[in-house]
Amino acid sequence: MCRARAFSIALLVALCLLAALATPISAEGNIHVVQRGDTLISIAQHYGVSLDALAAANGLRSNSWVYVGQRLVIPSGGNAASPPAAVPAPAAGGEHVVQQGDTLTGIAQRYSTTVAALMQANGLRAANIIYVGQRLTISGSGASGLLVDPAGLSGEKWIDVNLSTQRLTAYVGQTPVFATAVSTGIWKYPTVAGTYRVYVKYRSTTMTGGSGADYYYLPNVPYVMYFFRGYGLHGTYWHNNFGRPMSHGCVNLSVPDAKWLYGWAEVGTRVVTHY
Repeated sequence: MCRARAFSIALLVALCLLAALATPISAEGNIHVVQRGDTLISIAQHYGVSLDALAAANGLRSNSWVYVGQRLVIPSGGNAASPPAAVPAPAAGGEHVVQQGDTLTGIAQRYSTTVAALMQANGLRAANIIYVGQRLTISGSGASGLLVDPAGLSGEKWIDVNLSTQRLTAYVGQTPVFATAVSTGIWKYPTVAGTYRVYVKYRSTTMTGGSGADYYYLPNVPYVMYFFRGYGLHGTYWHNNFGRPMSHGCVNLSVPDAKWLYGWAEVGTRVVTHY
């Protein structure tokens, strides 16, 4: 009797071992394939892991950008829930149905708009009160250029640069007045993230730097505003790929956009760069 029971237990253990061997388990954890609109921050939040842990598991910095199709290891301890579905950005006037885990900040980033614009378009009084199933109007999605006339508005002028969505928005107080696509630093030369101030402006200047294959010499760069060491906002005549990282760390704008921003902002204007 005891011998038969022991045999049964041994058989059960053997079957469990075989099942475990038959089921491939990644020692690296779950895999997430990057979709359009994903950022390291949104992926970390979805899987319930820290941004630093996610970056370290993939040999990235916490401020690294990611690309569609990239395979990211989700470190152990993360939630194995299915990854967030990619939601194509609608045209201005489109609609988003709030899903579990959504925040206004995340929705604004996905549709290349601002929290302030979402609140205004939907008559919201608090940025943290939305509910699953709520239908939000996406107003001004992907809008570029002047949004409202800043004349007569009161409040601090400041500039927001979203390094994840490659969007720049100029504000007066909490009112977005101008928005456009930009090109910030590539992975090798990332744009600094933080809060800074414009400390000098040049109508045009020569920019040079790098070495070897990375050397560049750019005369007559227009409408330059430096906000931290050699990092600046400026017009760009050598490419038109705005909306994707292209620079050695500066914030590239089209020449017309840079001209507007240069005329609007003064030395001392706050510049916030973030993911």
